[in-house]
Amino acid sequence: MKQNYKFPDSYFTFPSHVTLEHLRDVSKQVADIQTPAYIIDEAVLEENLRILKKVKDETGCKVLLALKAFSLRASFPLISKYLDGACASGVFEARLGREDFKKEVHTFSPAFSDKDIKDVIKYSDTVIFNSFNQLRTYGKMVKKAGKQVGLRINPMLSKSPKLLYSPCVAKSRLGVIAEQFKGEDLSLVDGFHFHALCEQDADSLEEVLKKFEADFAKYLPNLKWVNIGGGHHVTRKDYKLGLLIRLIKNLKSKYKIQVIMEPGEGVVLNAGYFATTVLDIIQNKGNVAIVDASAETHTPDVLGMPYQPCIIDAAKGVEKKNVYRIGGPSCLAGDTFGDYSFDAPIKPGQKLLFTDMALYTFVKNTTFNGIPLPNIGILDKKGKYKVVKKFGYNDFKNKL
Repeated sequence: MKQNYKFPDSYFTFPSHVTLEHLRDVSKQVADIQTPAYIIDEAVLEENLRILKKVKDETGCKVLLALKAFSLRASFPLISKYLDGACASGVFEARLGREDFKKEVHTFSPAFSDKDIKDVIKYSDTVIFNSFNQLRTYGKMVKKAGKQVGLRINPMLSKSPKLLYSPCVAKSRLGVIAEQFKGEDLSLVDGFHFHALCEQDADSLEEVLKKFEADFAKYLPNLKWVNIGGGHHVTRKDYKLGLLIRLIKNLKSKYKIQVIMEPGEGVVLNAGYFATTVLDIIQNKGNVAIVDASAETHTPDVLGMPYQPCIIDAAKGVEKKNVYRIGGPSCLAGDTFGDYSFDAPIKPGQKLLFTDMALYTFVKNTTFNGIPLPNIGILDKKGKYKVVKKFGYNDFKNKL
């Protein structure tokens, strides 16, 4: 990148097919849209999918879309061309996968209820249990319906950078630990599932697999598949794709077993934007820009993770001359995206475009304070923008 302009740090984790020039083109193409708005960039999404298909083609593994991270139905026709199905976290996601994604559905929950289990089985091809108690309670029902049974195990080694997202801490709700296997019947179990990564490279998976094999390899000859979960940053620019492919091939050949992975973030990494308009500039020992987008309601992971998203043609912090704290319209005092700096002053009416906003955004948004939900639109590969979902007062009114 031969420019004087220094893009924020996380730009360099973008896939190689996303350039600064492309991002600026996107800014121009959506300059006149109504905000706030989520925007899915089909060109980037499809390139991500091609990378995942390369993994599939070279290893024979299955790749599922994690609906918990991204469940925009308007994108399913494109995604389903490349992936094998979807993984769900409960009955509603399972139904969405069955009716709208229309390929394989694998469903896991920390616990299924008597009320939900029949529908979960109805909509799923594979049901994954979180304990031997749930396996004993519902496993035969799954088998009777002609579906496959999975068991989530906990390797007790996570490379997650944040404890909030680590499933392998003491007293974790997620998965059966090795010492609980003694004396248990695995005859109903078709496969194991584990999830131990969060936005990580293949060398983290390699470490987890060593621990997984040390504790659970003796059970694998009797299984049909292993699901290595999500958290794989496969479509990141510097991701060790060759290592991932070798690890999957080795696991398959060593145990004669199908390997499944279920990325959510990796499918839509950097394929989404969030457009917002500056409403006002106020002064309080520094510049504060109030925008029509809310970190609290529209991008809750910004506060929950927490992290600071990038804005196209802005730097994080005080690198540039004109520094602003970007804040939303809710009553939450901490409803801010962070401090950003710009080459020129920003003004009311100016649009800002946050990047990497497809994942864990509209699946988590809320109507707190009665703040309207953003439109959702798709920018197709020809640069044409189309709104695919609008929200209004009734979406707020009917929620409660």
